[in-house]
Amino acid sequence: MTNREDIKDRAAGAIMGAFVGDALGLGPHWYYNLDELRRDYGEWIDGYTAPKPGRYHEGLKAGQLSQAGVILDLMLRSLVAANGYDEADFCRRLDDDLFPMLDGTPAAGPGGYTSQSIRDAWRKRVEYGLPWGEVGGHADTTEAIERTLAIAVRYAFQPKKLAAAIAGNTTLTQVDETVVSMTVAHGALLAQLVQGQRLDAEISARLMALVKRGDLPFHAVTSDDLQPPQPGQPDPPRAGRFASPDALLTPSFIAAAAADPGVRIEPPWKVSLVYGMPCAIYHQLPAAYYLSAKFADDFEAAVLHAVNGGGQNMARAMLTGALTGAQVGLSGIPQRFIDGLENVGELQRRAERVASAVAADGLP
Repeated sequence: MTNREDIKDRAAGAIMGAFVGDALGLGPHWYYNLDELRRDYGEWIDGYTAPKPGRYHEGLKAGQLSQAGVILDLMLRSLVAANGYDEADFCRRLDDDLFPMLDGTPAAGPGGYTSQSIRDAWRKRVEYGLPWGEVGGHADTTEAIERTLAIAVRYAFQPKKLAAAIAGNTTLTQVDETVVSMTVAHGALLAQLVQGQRLDAEISARLMALVKRGDLPFHAVTSDDLQPPQPGQPDPPRAGRFASPDALLTPSFIAAAAADPGVRIEPPWKVSLVYGMPCAIYHQLPAAYYLSAKFADDFEAAVLHAVNGGGQNMARAMLTGALTGAQVGLSGIPQRFIDGLENVGELQRRAERVASAVAADGLP
């Protein structure tokens, strides 16, 4: 039986785990040549590092956050101030606290690099004067996941609110329906882990139960256990906007592979080679799911294998950090990772404020 302190620990662990993963990826970010990565950082990266001259995020120090971490913190600030997700409040924070520091180019702004979707939103919002709701673009990255993971934590026990808030926040910057679907699915999975479930072969059945209850806006296209429809059986009613539940089924298949002794990715950092090193969401999510399932009780191993795989290792480590942090809790994250974060006191206070609200929802 879980208790309020367990829930709070897992919720804070998910948020702080994401910050840790983001900061771990800051130095060795976006090395697609693994020989160059090893040349610059040695055979195994085991902590925070500073970017090398001429690389992404040049000039930042070990333990600082990238812009993804900065935006996640803006989301946390908004969740605390509004006691939940308030789109107008979050958008105001982007307008007032982030966009004035950008100029529309990649190597500018806090964190030393601005992602494509944020650059597109800045340009449409600042240069063209378009309203929020008309500035989203077609980037297929995990950028929205990196901030909406805090929404997933906040509404871990309220799946309808979770899905609506994550979908709405995602479309502020990314409008592709497949990206939105996968982003909502990740949030729903993270919520299950905050509740105390495990990232295992059964997790998708729990997610599909929410679909059939009408709590998640996915279309259930098959019956239980993925059995085919029977002759004369009507098409199941749509629960919402997403045509397919496949994004909810992926975690169980990946977790089953991680637990299968006949499936070997050795060393595990080579998930980056198996699932792909680039930034797209369909490369990043399977790798994060695999590492978080394989190392469900070992936060350090999970995030360090995510970082040492190169490519878009910052997003991989951030997502892995959130999923694994939710399973081990804040108490299960090695203290050296917490202590090494810049401004850790403020970050942890905000994470724990959100976590306390989650625990109150879970066990009123």
